[in-house]
Amino acid sequence: MFKILVVDDDADLRLSVSSALSENHYLVDQAKDGEESINRVRAGYYDLVLLDVNMPKFSGIEALKEIKAHDPSIIVIILTAFSNIRDAVAATKEGAYNYLEKPIKAENLVYLVDKALRAKHMIRDMTLSAPVFKLPNGTDFIGQSTEMKRIFSVIDKLSRVDTAVLIRGESGTGKELVAQALHFNSPRKDNRFVTINCSAIPENLIESEFFGHEKGAFTGADSRKIGKFQYADGGTLFLDEIGDISSGMQVKLLRALQEKKFTPIGSNREAEVNLRIVAATNRNLEEMIRKNYFREDLFYRLNVLPIQLPPLRERKNDIEVLAKYFIEKFNQQYHKNITHISIEAMEVIKLHSWPGNIRELENVIEHAFVIETTPAITISSLPDSLAHLSRAKAKGTILNFERLQVDPFKSSTSSPSTLQMNAAINPSAGFKLDINRLDFQANKEEFEKQFLMSALKKFKGRINQTALHANIPKKTLLRKLEKYRINARDYF
Repeated sequence: MFKILVVDDDADLRLSVSSALSENHYLVDQAKDGEESINRVRAGYYDLVLLDVNMPKFSGIEALKEIKAHDPSIIVIILTAFSNIRDAVAATKEGAYNYLEKPIKAENLVYLVDKALRAKHMIRDMTLSAPVFKLPNGTDFIGQSTEMKRIFSVIDKLSRVDTAVLIRGESGTGKELVAQALHFNSPRKDNRFVTINCSAIPENLIESEFFGHEKGAFTGADSRKIGKFQYADGGTLFLDEIGDISSGMQVKLLRALQEKKFTPIGSNREAEVNLRIVAATNRNLEEMIRKNYFREDLFYRLNVLPIQLPPLRERKNDIEVLAKYFIEKFNQQYHKNITHISIEAMEVIKLHSWPGNIRELENVIEHAFVIETTPAITISSLPDSLAHLSRAKAKGTILNFERLQVDPFKSSTSSPSTLQMNAAINPSAGFKLDINRLDFQANKEEFEKQFLMSALKKFKGRINQTALHANIPKKTLLRKLEKYRINARDYF
């Protein structure tokens, strides 16, 4: 349940605002001035603060700065009289989410608070792709990884402008959540966020879905239809799976983006719109451009400042944090009290390559909740897609190559060392130690050689890329290649 602090030197206003919020199932505290509000925020945790502009001891602007300095994630809404609108606008520049004019109408208050907290919840969900750091007071400070800090920085900058954005990443990495975060933290947040899944619309209907049509424009057009472009006017239009639209539709989309105008099917009038475009894809658009499947001019129109979301396999240290989040979520949904994942089950979970990313992890945890009858998620409650890893692990020590997402046992080279590896290793279970040869050094060197060949194959023999993504210092990589007589050129 969200917790709100109402700050105003008018006791009657504090009471009326608190009552309206309490009736809508929010936990509400009160403070009579800026100094008390700062002390309460420092002593406890609040999701949102309603803050008067003119107060004794600390003004609303001063209190806002202190609150944001203490916890930037707290949403602040300014309460102000009409005569102080300038101060309220100034407060939004200092980080306030929005402002409400007095006298406060309950319906306007609840609407704005709901919207603000929904935006905060979306940002929290979006940050599932980042590690979580526990603060001393027990709250979550999310997004401390270098990669996610960079992404948050880009989102923060892009939320202030109307630049077209292209979000890239594999399925299940949270592309739509990023799009929602961009919208609900932008000046367009009070208008619609509209989604079109380009891959889910039949080719003969997609133009109508985009731009609408007039009655009688084609067979089955029994009435006039407003397209998503017009419906999203003033807000944000999210084009999911943009790589799936046809070349003909790409031309029409490019014109609409360039001119901010379009013509509904069967109409002689042009419609003009003011909206922001955010697109997303899991496809390699550069490769599609080379094959003439995607227009280069449309790509550059969308790709002004791209956001690349990393897959879960590249940050497996986050799995425990994400799993804990989903356990809390499903405990509420299924009215259970599962407390943790067993050590054995977590080991198996970490061996998985997670091709479905965060969405797949969520499904796995939900599957376990349906089956599990104990306080801990165990191997027996995991789906079959992970159970085979447990069986493979039981047969011997597995050193897994799934982080690289390659099959290291199908190398295109035919060097003696590769052939020897293929003969000695079970290809279905990753690298398996030869327990009949209890020689630490020999097994260690075999692992290193196989790992290096797999990494080189993955990155087509490019030394810099291999060193970066396989987490090996370049000097170490070159030294190891020389030691094992591995020629990177064989993998170009």
